Amino acid sequence: MSKDLNDNICEDKIFEHIYNKYAQDLYSFLHYKYGEQHNPKDKAQDAFMKLWDNCKNVTLSKAKSFLFTVASNMMLNEIKHQKVILKYHQEKPQDYTNESPEFILEKEQFLQRYQKVLESLSEEQRVAFLLNKVEGKKHSEIAELLGVTQKVVEYRIYSAFNTLKKELEGFKIK
Repeated sequence: MSKDLNDNICEDKIFEHIYNKYAQDLYSFLHYKYGEQHNPKDKAQDAFMKLWDNCKNVTLSKAKSFLFTVASNMMLNEIKHQKVILKYHQEKPQDYTNESPEFILEKEQFLQRYQKVLESLSEEQRVAFLLNKVEGKKHSEIAELLGVTQKVVEYRIYSAFNTLKKELEGFKIK
């Protein structure tokens, strides 16, 4: 390579040379140091992608060091992430609550009444209402999905909401 060592590595030929020279070594380094369970091939590829993103800032003489440092840091971050996941899985969920038994009973009764009122709605009302309030779809999306106009969808949601409000005391939706 007749290029000056201070030039950046953004040219395809130079980058390809770096890839061909270091890809296998980087993979082997990651594999032997951290094991196969953390996907060393993926981390090696990600390191080359980072190198390409920073090609204007990295010289040819610093490319190897950059690759190995970035890949090693990615592996360490992955290991930290796996530890957090493991710790989370080991924690037992709370099996108690600060809510009073009366509140829990009222909540269950309200949920049962809510289910009954939902069942009493027409299928068109129920589908439009649940698509909007549970799945968060917009009126235009629901209209397209159901093959009706947006005004029809608005009417169905509005009438379902009115029925729920009339049948359930204190019913509110954001």
